Parts: sequence; C-alpha cells; structure tokens
Amino acid sequence: MIENLETLVALSKAGTMMEASTALRISQSAVSKRIASLERYYDRELIERHGRRVVLTHHGTRLVERVTPLLSELRSVFLEDNALRKGKIILGVSEAILASWGSDLFSKVRDVMPSVEFEFHAQRSPVVLDRLRSGEYMVGICTGSPDADSDLVSEVIRQEPMVIIPSGLGVLKYKSGDALDVMTIESRSGAWGSIEENMQRMNLNRVASLESFFAVAQMAVAGFGHGLVPIGVARTLGVSMDKVLELDKPGLTRPVRFVARKSMFSQELVRSFYNEVSRLAGEIDGD
Repeated sequence: MIENLETLVALSKAGTMMEASTALRISQSAVSKRIASLERYYDRELIERHGRRVVLTHHGTRLVERVTPLLSELRSVFLEDNALRKGKIILGVSEAILASWGSDLFSKVRDVMPSVEFEFHAQRSPVVLDRLRSGEYMVGICTGSPDADSDLVSEVIRQEPMVIIPSGLGVLKYKSGDALDVMTIESRSGAWGSIEENMQRMNLNRVASLESFFAVAQMAVAGFGHGLVPIGVARTLGVSMDKVLELDKPGLTRPVRFVARKSMFSQELVRSFYNEVSRLAGEIDGD
C-alpha cells in the first residue's frame, strides 16, 4: 500500500506516467498498476488522463494532501533508525556546488569525520529542498534565500562571490554601476531569487538564461555574451582569474545554505556534520 501511495504522490508532481516512472525507477506499466490498485481499494477515481498529461481528481487531491506528510514522516523515521544508527549521512547537494568546490569541502570534512559514511546526490537546489521535505535526504547543501523555508532549519555557511566572464574572454571595460547585459542562471533555480535584487542594484541586466551555471560559463567563453557565474564555476573550468571581472565590494554573492528538517538537525551526528561544514566552508579556495 505504501508503494502505491508513494506512486500517486510522485505522479501528482510529475504530471505524466513517463516522468513518474523515471522518478521512481519503475516501468510505466508498474505506475499504472499501482494507481489502479489504489482506485480499487478506495473505490474512487483518483486520476484523469488528458492526452499524455495526468491530473488528480478531487478524491486524488485529497488523498495526496493527507498522505504526503505521513509518508515524509515514515521516510524520516527510516533514515533516523537506519542511516543514523550506522553513522551514515544522506545529503543532496546543488550540482554547481558539488561539481566545483563542494568536492574539496567534503573531502576535508571526511578527514575530520573518518567514521562517517556519506551518500551524495547531485540535484538542482529546488529538488534538494523537495526531497528534504519528503524525507528522502537527511541534509542539503544548496543555494538561495532561506526566507521561504520556514519549515526547515536553514543556515548560511558561505557567501560565494559571483564574477563576470567576458564574452570570448575579451577585455571588458566596466565600472560598478554601469549597465551591462549578461547571461546567467534561469528563474527556477535556487540561486536566482537570491541574486536578482542585487543584480538590479548593480544595473546588471539578464538578457539570456540557462539551466546550468557551467553552461553559462562555457557559452561566455565561446563568445555568446558576458556570463555571470559563481567564482567556483569559473575556477573549475580553468578560466584565468586575470580574465574574469570580480565585482567591487559589496559585490554580488550567492548564499550557500546548510538545510535540514528540524527533527533531523537536532540529531547529534547531523549537528556535528553541520559544525564541520560551516567551519571548513570558509577555507575553500575560491573567495
């Protein structure tokens, strides 16, 4: 029954059988069978098909609203009873962080916490937050403003500077406050909400956006426009710091956050991990 309910919740988020099957790593046929089993059990139609899209009926919506918090608690209990008991931390990390300076950070943390086993998942920041809430991850390292996450413990562990990679790595004559068109991350990312206001303050105008900071940087190097990216991304791609434009103080940064559910953050192992991450984050090369 629990698997069937989890499938309905996944389908409500995905919107199609194919996307739900991908998220759950099962076949589309298995998704259909699980939903059909629920409909027989409750003697109600729970979904409606509109072409490839699937929407919940009134009964389906009510069921998802009721069971989602319960499923999250069940997953959280599983993590506490199993992962914590084994000294294991399951964490979701923003892709741009893990692919740049994050691996160095976690290597340092591992050196001071050698008995802890780590399981990493690279995701976009909004996905990290969703999976924290659902009880799939124990902690998250992601970007964005903590203001909208009142249901989670959220602590800023680093302010990573943003830099501009000139188009084609050419010479960019720019003074702080000058109007400048840039490419940067798209609006659904965690980072965008935390840098948008300061971009406006600095007169930086987003004229193009991509789903990845690494893609923005590569397109800037290739001459498709100036790219606004975290300094760690520029360094990881081997862009010479002589070529990038570091913004004058107070400059522009993206906050990097340690996030966990309140019940998980109270666990001794997780708090010890947080203490080491926050201590070592400021020592990572890139500021």
